Amino acid sequence: MTEPRARLVPALVYAALSTSVVSSLGMLLVPTISREMDVSVGTAQWMLTINLLVGAIATPVMGRLADGPHKKRLLLWALSIILIGSIIAAVAPNFTVFLIGRALQGLTYGIVAVTIALARRYVAADKVRFSISSLSVTVSTGLGIGYPLTGIIAGVFDFRFAFWFGALFVVTAIIVVFRVVPAGPDERAPRARLDYAGAGLLGLGLGALLLGISEGPNWGWGSPWIIATFVFAAAVLTAWVGVELRTRHPLVNLRVLRNGDVLLANGTGMGLGAAMYIGISISGLVAQAPDSTGYGVALPLFWAGFVMFPLSVGSFTANRLVRRLSRRIGLTTLLPIGAGMVMAAGILLWFAHAELWEILLGMLVMGLGMGTINAAMPALIARSVATEDLGSSVGFNQVLRTVGSSFGTAVSGAVLAANIAPDFRPTGAGITTTLGIGAVLCAAVFLTLIIHILTTNSRSVAAGRTDARVG
Repeated sequence: MTEPRARLVPALVYAALSTSVVSSLGMLLVPTISREMDVSVGTAQWMLTINLLVGAIATPVMGRLADGPHKKRLLLWALSIILIGSIIAAVAPNFTVFLIGRALQGLTYGIVAVTIALARRYVAADKVRFSISSLSVTVSTGLGIGYPLTGIIAGVFDFRFAFWFGALFVVTAIIVVFRVVPAGPDERAPRARLDYAGAGLLGLGLGALLLGISEGPNWGWGSPWIIATFVFAAAVLTAWVGVELRTRHPLVNLRVLRNGDVLLANGTGMGLGAAMYIGISISGLVAQAPDSTGYGVALPLFWAGFVMFPLSVGSFTANRLVRRLSRRIGLTTLLPIGAGMVMAAGILLWFAHAELWEILLGMLVMGLGMGTINAAMPALIARSVATEDLGSSVGFNQVLRTVGSSFGTAVSGAVLAANIAPDFRPTGAGITTTLGIGAVLCAAVFLTLIIHILTTNSRSVAAGRTDARVG
C-alpha cells in the first residue's frame, strides 16, 4: 500500500470524529442557550430537534450518493456545509439564526456512511473490516470527547466559543480529507440517477415521525396535532416503501432487509440507540442537579461534560478488542455481547446513580457495549450487501439509530415532565423510572439477540442432521 493509502483510514476517522464532536454540541448547552437567547427551555430544545430532523433526512441521501462515483467531492461538500453551520451558530444574533446553523450541522449524521463507503472502495480487502469498525465507533467516541470539551469551553468562556471550536475542528478535517483522500471519480462506482421521489418521501415521512416523537412531551401525546402527525408519517412512509420496491435504483434497497444479518443490525441499532440516549441524557441531568434534589451530584458545567468521557474510553477500548475477537468470534455473536454490557450498564444506573463514581462506571460499561455494537453492525451489513448498496444500507442503519435516539430522548422527556417537583426539577422517582425504562429496553434487545442465536444454531444443527440422513 502506498503512503497516501496508509494514511487514508486515520484521515477518514479524523473526519468522522470531528463531525461527531460537532454533533455533541447541544445537549449540555440547552439551559445556557435558553438563558442567553431569552427563550424557554422547551423552545431551546429545538436546537436538538432541528439538528435531528435534518440529519434523518440527509443521512439516507448522503448514503446513496456515497455509493456513486464522487465520494471525495461529497465528503468535502458535506464538511463545508457543516462548517458554515458552525460559524452561523457561533455568530447568531438571535435564536432563529442559531437554529439555521444547527440545521446545517445536521449533515454530521451522514458523514460516517460516506467515510465507510470510501474505506470499502480504497482500503485493502484484508483491512476493510477493521477500518469499518474504527469508523463506526467514532459516533460514541465523539460524544465522549465532545461533552467534556463543550463543558470546559462553555464553562470558561461562553457557548459561542464551543461552536467556534467545532468550526476549527471541521476546518482541519477538510484540509486532511483534501490532501489524503484519493482524488477523481470512482470509475468502479455505478452511475445511477438519484431516487428523488424516494428521497422526498423518506425525508417527509421521517421528518413528521421525528417531529411527533420530539414534540410529544410538549404538545401532549393525545393531542390532535400529534395524532395527525403520526398518521401522516405512517401514510407517507408506507408510500415510500411502495416506491422503493418498484424503483430500479432505489434510495434504500429494502430487499436487503430480507437478509437476517442486516435486519438484526438495524433492529439492534434502533433499540440500543434509544437506550443509550436515555442513559446519557439522564446521567448528564443527574450530574448537574443540586444536592437538594436528593439525587444530584451538583457538578458545575465545566465538570459535567466529563461524566461522558468514560463513554469515549469504553468505545475506543471496545474497538480494539473487537479487532482481535472478530477473528475468533462471529459478528452475530458480538452483538449480544455488546448488548449484554449495555444492559448491565442500564441496570447499574437504574439502581445506583446517586454517586459520581456510579455514573462514571455506568458510562464506561455502556461505552464498552456500544463500542462493540457499533464496530460489529456496519461490518455485518458490509459483508451481507453488494458494494453498490453499502452506502445506502449503512446510511439507513444510521437513520434507524437516529430514530431510536429521538425516541429515547422523547420517552425520557415525557416521563420527567410527568414527575416535576415544586422547584421545577424532576423528582427522584422520575429519574429512577426513566432509567428503569432504558434498562428494560436494553434487556429486551439482549434477549431478542440471544433468541436469534439459539434459533439460528438450532436450524443449523437440524440442517446438518438432514444432510447427514440424505447422504
